[in-house]
Amino acid sequence: MSVEKLDRWLIDSLMDTDLYKITMLQAYYHTTEFRTVDVEWKFACRNRNDFDLAMLIPEILRQLEHVCTLSFSDQELDYLADFPFIKPDFIEFLRIFKLDMRFVHLQPKGQDLNLRFRGPLLHVTLLEIYALAIISELHTFIHCDGIDLALAREKLSAKIALLKAEDDISGFSFIDFGTRRRASKVWQKEVLLTLKQQLPGCFSGTSSVHFARTLGLAPIGTMAHEWFQSWQAVTRLADAQKAALEGWVQEYRGRLGIALTDCYSMDSFIRDFSDPYFCKLYDGLRHDSGCPFIWGEKAIRMYQQMGIDPLSKTLVFSDSLNFPRMVEIWKQFRGRAKISFGIGTNLMNDVGNVPLDIVIKMVAANGKPVAKISDEPSKSMCEDLGYLQYLAGQYGVDPSRVKISE
Repeated sequence: MSVEKLDRWLIDSLMDTDLYKITMLQAYYHTTEFRTVDVEWKFACRNRNDFDLAMLIPEILRQLEHVCTLSFSDQELDYLADFPFIKPDFIEFLRIFKLDMRFVHLQPKGQDLNLRFRGPLLHVTLLEIYALAIISELHTFIHCDGIDLALAREKLSAKIALLKAEDDISGFSFIDFGTRRRASKVWQKEVLLTLKQQLPGCFSGTSSVHFARTLGLAPIGTMAHEWFQSWQAVTRLADAQKAALEGWVQEYRGRLGIALTDCYSMDSFIRDFSDPYFCKLYDGLRHDSGCPFIWGEKAIRMYQQMGIDPLSKTLVFSDSLNFPRMVEIWKQFRGRAKISFGIGTNLMNDVGNVPLDIVIKMVAANGKPVAKISDEPSKSMCEDLGYLQYLAGQYGVDPSRVKISE
């Protein structure tokens, strides 16, 4: 079955990505260890069901070819230059930056996609969000015949009403993390404008740099798993997590201080992080896998054992959230730490269709495997079981517990 060309470009600005892609790119740019690192990224869909993703390939490629013609505008660079943590030399790097289709490899795998990015780290990493957003929106309009706006707006209104019905919502804060799995770019804009108007007290901003700039929202983001994974290729494996934490400190000097905890499991993170240097310098932690209640209790206990008031730190929850779940977590931890939420799919793709659970993860660097060991085994992604088990052993995780998962 052929797919007709869409009448619009799904990505028309390189700013249409998450802030942490920009902050990680700057950190890579300034870190000498990564100047010559080549990487490989791999796409996976965790819930393809009977959807024929392979039929989307011609349009995916056409849309990505357009992305590779884009560059950052002067106005966009002026906006980024106003961030206190973005440095002038990096702005000049972005001024001449373009993506390249030579690094995109896409073939059908039955009805699935064999999509990989291979090339220099600095010139591949930004492809992730653009590709995911393109695939997600193509799914909306080709597999699902678009968005039922009446239903989508009804669902969004119910989310807002749920929060407004709470007697005391003070201290509740959430962020849009939904660009990569949005139903559409136009819908994401409508959601953001609605939240800005109706929930000004608890809607804190967006990870989308484009919409932060164009809608006057706070841009929010720090680091993702790729930052931790890439260090596996350039330092001793047992030291990779500490090296990543220290590398971030060297780049940002206390700014953007929310650390991701689950590249090697929360327990191994606590062992490496339980140091006055890290604990005091970082502003908080982000949860992205495993039970959020167990994770939150471990985080609070760690701070208490370090003699640090947990109320001075922020716990950001960002794993598979919906609005009732956010309220449940908030009630568990309010008054014990600062609490925030990053919500993606359920906010930006709850429109009556079945959203794709899609990811693109780094699986190799400098010709060798890299991996994360999630607190949720099904979220681990690696192509070399032997390496994954060895990595687990290095970080105190039972090697028999880990498995290769799509």
